[in-house]
Amino acid sequence: MQVEQAGEFILNKIEKELPETFYYHNIDHTRDVYAAAKMIGEAENITDDEMQLLLTAACYHDSGYLVSIHEHEKESCKIAREHLPSFWFSQPDIDKICGMIMATRIPQSPRNHLEQILADADLDYLGRDDFFTIGDKFYRELGLTDRDEWNRMQVKFLNGHQYFTQTALNLRGPKRRRNLEQVKALLHKRPMKRFSLPHAVLDTIYVVLGILFCGFALKSFLVPNNFFDGGVTGISLLISETYHIPIAYVIVVVNIPFIVMGARQVNRAFALKTLAAVIGLGLCLLYMPEQHVTSDHLLICIFGGVFMGIGVGLSIRGGCALDGIEVLALYTGKRISFTISEIILGINIIIFLIAGIQLGLPTALYSILTYYAASRTSHFVIEGLEEYTGVTIISAKSEIIKERLVMELGRGITVYKGERGFLKQSFDVSHPVDIIFTVVTRLEVRRLKNMVHDVDHKAFIFTSTIKEAAGGVLKRRARDH
Repeated sequence: MQVEQAGEFILNKIEKELPETFYYHNIDHTRDVYAAAKMIGEAENITDDEMQLLLTAACYHDSGYLVSIHEHEKESCKIAREHLPSFWFSQPDIDKICGMIMATRIPQSPRNHLEQILADADLDYLGRDDFFTIGDKFYRELGLTDRDEWNRMQVKFLNGHQYFTQTALNLRGPKRRRNLEQVKALLHKRPMKRFSLPHAVLDTIYVVLGILFCGFALKSFLVPNNFFDGGVTGISLLISETYHIPIAYVIVVVNIPFIVMGARQVNRAFALKTLAAVIGLGLCLLYMPEQHVTSDHLLICIFGGVFMGIGVGLSIRGGCALDGIEVLALYTGKRISFTISEIILGINIIIFLIAGIQLGLPTALYSILTYYAASRTSHFVIEGLEEYTGVTIISAKSEIIKERLVMELGRGITVYKGERGFLKQSFDVSHPVDIIFTVVTRLEVRRLKNMVHDVDHKAFIFTSTIKEAAGGVLKRRARDH
């Protein structure tokens, strides 16, 4: 069996193809279950062959979300049965893997030891310190807006849940009970909160502003000057210009197939929201007066793209899409062997080639600049103003570094247990080490590196961009200031 190759295949597929709306059932959850399954399996003294099957099942257990959110366990088994034979898994082994996958279905009903281990690994977080952090991701994925309703759901679920293996009972059971008591306590106390708009109202504001920005970009910059954008908007502009049909009607009609795809690929709520937003954009384009702001081509492509990007980004923050190109890419990507980014690029190349043939090469080139400005701006709007950097530190003097990070920088830290050494000249020599991870703002990276190098100039440090940071010490300190 090619266990590693089979795991890498499906993990890569989940990471690239699963929509970002899966805040909980995503690649991070799959990797978390993989680590928990390995930990429990080792503690339960399963054989090496059993461990290989267990870890493969962990990799594939939620792959069904690539196809459907309904009966995703069955879809996961279909994917496993389709692909695992090419990695030399026998039919009996695939049956065992599918048994483990089905054992994660709620309510869990494992029939053997391996199924019990994966069932416990799938809900390992219920008995951990990050229970509330991970729970918030599930809360967002479900699209809930009432915290009390969510807490009642958690109480009901935790009351009905049980761990099956002795390892999980001993390691996670006590903390799971404490987490249950904390959730119950939240239902009985209502702390004073800062004023915040309900999620539904905030989403509506985002979408309305998105419609207005897109309408302004189209009516004041792009349409009067025969400029184009990429994606579905570009297709609509091209049809409108070629057949002289008002853009207000075209953009609604062209988006309908992508809305239908969205209902299948994401969910109905997303599709209905998108339909309402696209109709709103059509009305905006119909009744908003056309204003010829400028004839300068450079200003048109930059500011037309910026305003369009702001509109698209705000609509995505509101939970819908004024441009269905990513839905099309997601739908197409499941049928061909290209990534979503490659498919989007290919579609846009076709759009701009047609624009170049119809309206001339200069217009097409300016339109490419418009698309670039729009895509960069929408990315900025979606990710937000706050950008954080994850820093990982490996050092023989980790104890001193941990203390200074917490006491001097006031940062929360996470510590992984690892080993350092394994040099070419002494591969068999290694030493246990604490691998430190923390999150800082971009402005603090240099200060942190200087502090670490003051302690250990040989320390290994690497950084990574954090797309979204919520809660924890970072946010609490930001409010304190």
